[in-house]
Amino acid sequence: MTPPPNATRTTKPPYHHGDLPRALVAAATRLIEDGAGAQVTLRAAAEAAGVSIAAPYRHFESREALLAAVLIEGFHELTQRMEDARAAATEPLAALAATGLAYVRFAADRPALYRLMFSPACDKAAFPELMDAGHASLAVLQDAVRDARRQLGITEEAVARVALSGWSLTHGLASLYVDGLLADARPAEALDALAQGMIATLIAGLRAS
Repeated sequence: MTPPPNATRTTKPPYHHGDLPRALVAAATRLIEDGAGAQVTLRAAAEAAGVSIAAPYRHFESREALLAAVLIEGFHELTQRMEDARAAATEPLAALAATGLAYVRFAADRPALYRLMFSPACDKAAFPELMDAGHASLAVLQDAVRDARRQLGITEEAVARVALSGWSLTHGLASLYVDGLLADARPAEALDALAQGMIATLIAGLRAS
C-alpha cells in the first residue's frame, strides 16, 4: 500500500561522507561513560550509532584504533579546558592555579573517560596522534608555569620540573577522586576547595624556596 503524500517518514537520514568517524567516536564515548570502559567494541559502537556493523571498518581497523580516537578527543577537551581557564585569569599565578583546577574539574566531570585516558587500554605508542594529544595537555601546564616563573622565583631550567610537580599533584588528586577515595571531596564544590587549597600550598612552597 502506498502511503499518502503527506505521510511522515521516520527513517533516519543517512550519514554524510566524513560524519561517520565522528559519529562512531561519539557513540563509543557514550558507551564508555555508561560503563563499557575499554571493552567497548566496534560492533557496539556501530549499533549505538545506528549504522551497519561493517561500517566502522571503513575508518577504524581495530577496536584499539577506535579507542585511540576516543582518547584523542578526550585529551583535546582537557587541553581546551585548561587553555580556556588559563586565558580567563588576570595574572600569571592565578592562571597557573586555574589551569590546575581545570584539570581536576575535567576528571570530576568525565570520570570514566578520564580514567581510560590514563590507563593502558591501548598502546599509546602505536598512535602518534594520541601521544601528541597527551603531550599537548602537559604543555599547557608548562606554559602556565613558564609565565609565572618570576613570581615563583624559579629559573627557566626548572620549568619542566615544576610543571611535573604540578601535574603529579593535580593528577593524583583527580585520580583519587574518580576512584572514590575522597569521600570528603563530594560534592564538586568540596573538590574545588580541596584542589584550590593544594595548588595554593604548592605555589606558596615554590615561592618560599
